[in-house]
Amino acid sequence: MEIHPEQLIVLLLIGGIAGWLAGLILKGRGLGLIGNIVVGVIGAFLGTWLFDVIGIHIDGKWIEPLVASLVGSLILLFAASLISRK
Repeated sequence: MEIHPEQLIVLLLIGGIAGWLAGLILKGRGLGLIGNIVVGVIGAFLGTWLFDVIGIHIDGKWIEPLVASLVGSLILLFAASLISRK
């Protein structure tokens, strides 16, 4: 899978937004604003990969990347909260 520079910029932007949203959804399990944004960017890659593997495709230019990034971010924030509590 080849990612063009424009796609990378969009992925980073949407990932940041998704991480922020995931932090709001999982109140009390966030890593702070910067931490949530970093998790969101990593979650964007995870969610995009996961959606490709599972074969989930949502119509809409911005909807699918945002949903995939949000799902990936939620998974990572939840996992990070489990690890940080121990």
